[in-house]
Amino acid sequence: MLKFWKKKPAETPSEPSAAPTPADSPTSHSSNPALHEALVEVAPPAQPPARTEPLPIAPDFAHVAGTIAAEEPPTKRSWRDRLSGNAFSRGLTSLFVRHPKLDDDLLDELETTLITADVGVEASTELVENLRKRMHKREFADAPALLKALRESLIAMLRPIEKPLDIAGRKPFVVLTVGINGAGKTTTIGKLARRWSDEKRAVILAAGDTFRAAAVNQLKTWGERNQVPVISQGQDADSASVIFDALQAARSRGADVLIADTAGRLHTQGGLMDELGKIARVLKKIDADAPHEVLMVIDGTTGQNAVNQVRQFRQIVGVTGLVVTKLDGTAKGGVIFALAREFGLPIRFVGLGETATDLRTFDAEAFVDGLLPANLGSDRGHD
Repeated sequence: MLKFWKKKPAETPSEPSAAPTPADSPTSHSSNPALHEALVEVAPPAQPPARTEPLPIAPDFAHVAGTIAAEEPPTKRSWRDRLSGNAFSRGLTSLFVRHPKLDDDLLDELETTLITADVGVEASTELVENLRKRMHKREFADAPALLKALRESLIAMLRPIEKPLDIAGRKPFVVLTVGINGAGKTTTIGKLARRWSDEKRAVILAAGDTFRAAAVNQLKTWGERNQVPVISQGQDADSASVIFDALQAARSRGADVLIADTAGRLHTQGGLMDELGKIARVLKKIDADAPHEVLMVIDGTTGQNAVNQVRQFRQIVGVTGLVVTKLDGTAKGGVIFALAREFGLPIRFVGLGETATDLRTFDAEAFVDGLLPANLGSDRGHD
């Protein structure tokens, strides 16, 4: 006997509920008397962006660090591996290979090598003359002993500026990044966002570089990659207004860190430098101590010109810390010694490559060991 099965009626799928997506854009100026008063000196953009939704209040940041784009962590290479192509490292290695004998000729060439590597004339002369006096007193038995003394002297020059950035104690901790075009500023911001997100900190980025067309999109790309919110108003918006709004957003959302980008300003452009000073003044309308860190990003390949850049930026916005990028490759790493002697500003981080883990907390001993010939360096690769 044949049996016929009745087909079950298909279930009607329920329509998905469309959950409203909160806007990242901050509260409008018209509804915020404090912002209106604070930005009296800030000229609004010619075409202000439309804002139709209120600022979301205190969203949960617990997911930020856990939802970093899944990617295989790259192998962390040692400082020596990263600095081996540095002009300073190559020059010192070549010098001691060509002059294994301890004499005045070796010291003369050492002085030339240091000056060529942008350590600076005064610092190089002082360093070598001190070594020469010790050599004549027969404190060194051979060239390796001299190299060891050189290592100790170089580390001593950098110890005072070995001060890691501590972002605890302020919420949000406001980092204002400055520097000229091409120094690696936006990339550094992205790497800092990744670092602090990995530390389970809630980070917000402010796209304050509204002068360059690609800068806002570049920062948004870093934000998407690291699952970090980016506050922006588009190209040609007023930079001070963007960063002010971002600080309000960071406060209302309970963020731990706000990293603000700024236009890559040439130190010869007085008007742009004045605008940078205005950003700092406007931030103080909300937090009298903001920005808590003015982090200047310097291209390690620019040599002695970096000293002039730091001098100009310090006068305008009060730089409190440095990041020296692009020290791998052909950079003249001696500029770090020149900066240490001239300003004594803490070097917070150094860039030793392209990946996020190549932005290292500055370590004076590891840095010097990476520059010197391998028979003395400890070849440390820690962060």
